[in-house]
Amino acid sequence: MDRRRLEEAVFKALMLLSLGMLAASLGWVLLTVLVRGLPALTLEMITQIPRGGFYLGGEGGVLNAITGSLCLALGATAAALLLALPIVFFLQREYGGGSRLAALTQLSLDVMWGIPSIVYGAFGFAVMMYLGLRASLLGGIIALCLVELPIMARAMHEVVKMVPVELKESSYALGATRLETAARVVWRHALPGLLTAVMLAFGRGIGDAASVLFTAGYTDNLPSSLNEPVASLPLAVFFLIGTPFAKVQQRAYASGAILLVMVLLLSIGARMLARRHQAYVQR
Repeated sequence: MDRRRLEEAVFKALMLLSLGMLAASLGWVLLTVLVRGLPALTLEMITQIPRGGFYLGGEGGVLNAITGSLCLALGATAAALLLALPIVFFLQREYGGGSRLAALTQLSLDVMWGIPSIVYGAFGFAVMMYLGLRASLLGGIIALCLVELPIMARAMHEVVKMVPVELKESSYALGATRLETAARVVWRHALPGLLTAVMLAFGRGIGDAASVLFTAGYTDNLPSSLNEPVASLPLAVFFLIGTPFAKVQQRAYASGAILLVMVLLLSIGARMLARRHQAYVQR
C-alpha cells in the first residue's frame, strides 16, 4: 500500500470515528432524556398548566412553558428574519458586497454570534430597568432576536453566496432588474438553504434559557399579553431539575423530551418544505 492510499485510509477511519462519536453522543442524550422523562410524560403534563404544589410533586403540567416557548421563539424568529433579509440583500455583490461597510457588517455579525446569550439577557435587563419596564414576552422576544439575528444572517449569507453567478447574469441579460433578480431568481434558488438557516436560528431560540431568564421572567399562567411575563421550557427544566423530589425531576426530563420532540418535528417539517422547492435549484 503506497503512502497516498495509507493516508486516505487513515483519514477515512478518523472520519468514521468522528461520525460514530457524534451519533453516539446524540443517542446518549436522547436515550437519557427519554428513559428518565417518559414515566412522567402524560397527557396531563402537556395539556395543563401548573397547579398548587406542582413543583413539590402536585398536579398540573407545563402547557404554560410549551406555549411560552413557542411564542418567544416564533416572535424572535420573525423579528430576526425581518432584519436578516435586508442585511443579506445588502451583502450581495451587486449591492454593498465588497465595500468597507459590508466588511464591517460581517465582522459585527461574527462578533454578535460569539457573544454569550447571558450577555444579551443582561443587556436587555439593563435597558428594561432604564426604561422602567418589567420582564415580559416582548422583552424576551427582543433578547432572543439579538441571539438569533447573527446566526440567521450569516447562514443566509453563505447560502446566497452559493447561487451561481450565471443565473444572475442570465436574468440580467433578459432585462430583469437587480431587485427582480434577487426576488425571483436568487431567493427562489436559495430557498431550501434559507429555510434551513431559519430553522437553525429557531432551534437556538427555542432552546435558549439565559437570554430570557431576566427579560421574559416566568409565570404559571398562559401568555396573555406582550407586557406580561411568560414561561419557557428551558427555564421549566431548570426549575424542575433543581428540586430534591425524584418525581419532580422526572418532570424536568419530560419537559426536555417535549422540547426535543418539538425541535425534531419542526426540523422534519422544514426539510419536507425545502424538498418541495428543490425544483428551483440548479443541480
